[in-house]
Amino acid sequence: MVSENCTGNPSCPFTKGDSVISDIYRKIYDCRILIRNSKNTMNRKPLGHKNYGSISHLPGSRLGSGDHKCHEGQEKIACRKARDKHDRIIVQEKLDGSNVGIARIDDILYPLTRAGYVANTSPYKMHHIFYNWVFENMERFMTVLKNGERLCGEWLSVAHGTLYDLPHEPFVVFDIMTKKHNRMPFDEFTKCCSPGEFVTPHLLSDGPPLSIEDAMKRLKIYGFHGAKEPAEGAVWRVERNVLNDAKKGNAYGRHYIVDFLVKYVRPDKEDGKYLKKDEILYNKYM
Repeated sequence: MVSENCTGNPSCPFTKGDSVISDIYRKIYDCRILIRNSKNTMNRKPLGHKNYGSISHLPGSRLGSGDHKCHEGQEKIACRKARDKHDRIIVQEKLDGSNVGIARIDDILYPLTRAGYVANTSPYKMHHIFYNWVFENMERFMTVLKNGERLCGEWLSVAHGTLYDLPHEPFVVFDIMTKKHNRMPFDEFTKCCSPGEFVTPHLLSDGPPLSIEDAMKRLKIYGFHGAKEPAEGAVWRVERNVLNDAKKGNAYGRHYIVDFLVKYVRPDKEDGKYLKKDEILYNKYM
């Protein structure tokens, strides 16, 4: 960041005369200045596309507006029978908040809504809170993300369809995208998130397929993130252990890629019921 933007600038909120309160707040200010002046912000999408797409629903899952069901073959792999030993099925608790992301582009952080717009251009207060929170935690994001990557997760400061008393901060991360919509494999993702000490969704299963019934049993009604009412559901992440070189075979090793994701949402879950109230209802969090 170019600290000259703040140092000696009387409009900088973190400067008293020529004295800067702290390096971290100067960097926060500078990053905001760069975003404000960037031609790719405001009414444009810094990525040129949405931040996060949609995940198909398993049979029996509650479908919202614009949602769609998964292919029956995907349901079989995720919930009943793997194709072979190279399938890995990872199941995590699904959280009920606002889907957001943080992109690092040319060493600038862009807090984004799901649609891909900069968060402080949103008409919703929760996204402005998120925007400010990102810059308060800027060093953590810069530690985790490389240029061209984005961290995607659930912003839980405001209650949507589920009320939480969170035992952690209001941001839970579930993906790092390395290209347009290319997900980082699970092991690499968790390793990358570790230095930033980010919270990830509770792990229900890792390995063989897991039925919807067993996944919901493992959630134990309220899940593991402080829900005050039944947890929303779960997400199945299917990864495939593929050859590094298909022509040269196993001698050259294998690596995981993300094949597909599917989800299950309780049929009786009411989307956004707390957003319909006159006043904003905030979740409790650490």
